Amino acid sequence: MDKINLKNMTLKEMEVFFESIGEKKFRAKQVYQWLYRGISSFDEMTDLSKELREKLHTYAEIGNLKIIEVQSSKTDGTKKYLFGLEDGNSIESVFMKYKHGNSICISSQAGCRMGCKFCASTIGGLCRNLTAGEIIDQIVSVEKDTKEKISNIVVMGTGEPFDNYDNLFKFIHLANSKEGLNIGMRSITVSTCGIVPKIAEFAKDFPQANLAISLHAPNDEIRNRTMPINKKYDMEKLLDACHDYVKDTGRRITFEYALVSGVNDQSVHAEELSKRLRKIMCHVNLIPLNSVTESGLNGSSRAYALEFKDRLERLGITTTVRRELGSDIDAACGQLRLKNYENLEN
Repeated sequence: MDKINLKNMTLKEMEVFFESIGEKKFRAKQVYQWLYRGISSFDEMTDLSKELREKLHTYAEIGNLKIIEVQSSKTDGTKKYLFGLEDGNSIESVFMKYKHGNSICISSQAGCRMGCKFCASTIGGLCRNLTAGEIIDQIVSVEKDTKEKISNIVVMGTGEPFDNYDNLFKFIHLANSKEGLNIGMRSITVSTCGIVPKIAEFAKDFPQANLAISLHAPNDEIRNRTMPINKKYDMEKLLDACHDYVKDTGRRITFEYALVSGVNDQSVHAEELSKRLRKIMCHVNLIPLNSVTESGLNGSSRAYALEFKDRLERLGITTTVRRELGSDIDAACGQLRLKNYENLEN
């Protein structure tokens, strides 16, 4: 008999499970709260009877990510975690410290099939989707390791979240649960490269969460060359969906724009971008492209990024330049990638 991984369950699902094995459903809440304290074994659940713990060993399991490596930035306190999955693949997550609280950038897939030219995450293709439990356990494991509370979640690590929507959906509810991590919807941000049908679905399901669009181009010609998803959902379709999202939710969208030297960072690109975005309630987050050897692309300097920011703001677009965290440990935007930890250990 296959054991059930309790970390993949909502509280209601766990209550049904406990009743199915002849236990009172209030036991589910006890176990649920233990899971989010970072315990790794039923034996650590000290308020459960020995008999119940033995029963849980028979019918269930606690899926735990394995920390393979932790790298700490010497410049800003960022930590990059390499987590091992049960199938031998691994994912990366990044813990970041800000004045307003701790944030974590988490992965939603092992690998990615979107093929964006400037991103390391897609180099090895897609291995598989992460379960909701594997996504949530990145946060639980980092909180346990750092002994610090995480207050903001960004789903911007390896993978395209909307390509794994069912597990993303459950993950967000797990993260928001008062009995679990109790992280507010407005402290959860999901980034997509532009799977258009899912934008409306996300607006309906999570109107209080934050949406970020990986745009990275002012026109279809550049976006077609750098982001294959644009050939299926071009910029007109994408930006129409963004306009509808703002109308339906009343929430501002963030457009992420990685500056690539000589590709999308000229003044004419700023002008074109501003024309496309000026009717959408949004802000642009400029990202000086981080080094990914295989891409063959070079990022614009931070000084150039600030000039591009000034151009956009003069054209009426609220713009920020992303603070570069963890670049010395390949933890910055676009640098996370899929690895096989069995090969790393041999």
